[in-house]
Amino acid sequence: MDLIKSMTGFGRGEFSQGTSTFSVDVRSVNHRYGDISVRIPRAMSVLEEKVREFVGERISRGKVDVYINYSTFGQSSQVKLDTNLAKAYVDSLNTLKEMFTIRDDISLSLLTRFPDIMTLETVEQDMEELWLILQKALDMAFKALVEMRQREGERLKNDLLEKLVNVKGFVENIKGKSYSIVDEYRNKLYDRIKELTKDIPIDENRLITEVAIFADKSSIDEEIVRLESHMDELRKALNFNGSVGKKLDFIIQEMNREVNTIGSKITDLSILNNVISIKTEIEKIREQVQNIE
Repeated sequence: MDLIKSMTGFGRGEFSQGTSTFSVDVRSVNHRYGDISVRIPRAMSVLEEKVREFVGERISRGKVDVYINYSTFGQSSQVKLDTNLAKAYVDSLNTLKEMFTIRDDISLSLLTRFPDIMTLETVEQDMEELWLILQKALDMAFKALVEMRQREGERLKNDLLEKLVNVKGFVENIKGKSYSIVDEYRNKLYDRIKELTKDIPIDENRLITEVAIFADKSSIDEEIVRLESHMDELRKALNFNGSVGKKLDFIIQEMNREVNTIGSKITDLSILNNVISIKTEIEKIREQVQNIE
């Protein structure tokens, strides 16, 4: 199951086959988009694009650094022996011996001093075979990375759900007060207008209607309904398996928008205190969401 993941993690893998060994270290941290950095030996640079494709299939969000080391023994180079050239040297030495009556024997150490009889050649490596080995090391490293990201993701999820419970409590406090806030505002507004117009003839019914219309603009019922809807969506997203970080970002922006609107409509101190508390919790949630893939 593809669980919710943090963008922070570390993994290591090593795999050997034949004379070749690859070791892979991979680290990831939070990032708004996907950012992949690969450090690979220059001789293996042809494999870099395959590594990037491998990472891209497994990581959708976050800054990922991949460090690849390669070691080999035994067959990375070989000695080439030119027997025809060696025979020519031996024949020439024997000719010199006969011409000048030289008694010294022709030794192996003497022959090795002549150039080009033995040369060291680098064996060209099969990159497809090396990729199969590297892929296994990458598999091991990314399995460890994903497991760590999932563990951290589960911790973040539980923490965010707790903060969401706190927000719900503050919203309930606002709802309890909001039922009477419009009536209180309407009555205060009516009394204030009557006081200011006490010596001016005025249509009572028109006054009542205008006061009601103006007072209704202070209603926060719709904002509360939308805020609670966003909270439900946030809860569902946290229980969704997969990459949800960008969706969570959007939901939090919408929650913040509704809370700001409530704060701009209300002057009641107790409601404003709860608005401040909600904004504080939303900011904590926003900071945590930046770490979720």
